[in-house]
Amino acid sequence: MLQLRGLAKRYGSTPVFAGVDLDLARGEFVAIVGESGVGKSTLLNCIAGLDTLDAGRVVLDGAHVTAMSEPQQALLRRRDLGFVFQAFHVLPHLTVAQNVALPLLLLHRPDDDAVARALDEVGLAGLGERLPQTLSGGQLQRVAIARALVHTPKLILADEPTGNLDAGNALRVMDVLVQQSRAHRTACLLVTHSHAAAQRADRVMELRPDGLFVA
Repeated sequence: MLQLRGLAKRYGSTPVFAGVDLDLARGEFVAIVGESGVGKSTLLNCIAGLDTLDAGRVVLDGAHVTAMSEPQQALLRRRDLGFVFQAFHVLPHLTVAQNVALPLLLLHRPDDDAVARALDEVGLAGLGERLPQTLSGGQLQRVAIARALVHTPKLILADEPTGNLDAGNALRVMDVLVQQSRAHRTACLLVTHSHAAAQRADRVMELRPDGLFVA
């Protein structure tokens, strides 16, 4: 589903990472760990086309992301990617259901039933009309997971999704993320500082300045 070959990134003359290779199959869950500042979040942004690479190739389900124009990359992100961020990034003036529905609306595919199913799958059935400020941190992260999955993406990119949560909520969120990745056969790439979260993955890789290695 995802193929990374020879990815390299620099900021000015400072190298961030180089020689990153990875193959990720449909339904596979891979966690990437590494020291702070090694470029884990930057790597996700480069995979999604949100940041530019200095070298290398990203291929998602046969599509060469790095060779696409910016409008083509934007369409691919809407259609084929789901993002789960540490800071949730829910819109406070929208209800839970409206937040989850956003990817479908961007694709001109509104589907109230799909939103209801997504909320039910993450354990938030009946909370669709609530505003985000009435929910706990763990609930907000599950809203973000439902939003990432509602349009059935090919790939989930999860950037420190348990970083703002206590241990109990972190465990619940990882349960939901793993279960939903399996249920939808969606490939998932997680970057995290948490070794407890990483151990839920099928494989754990370590990002170093000279590439990805088995942790």
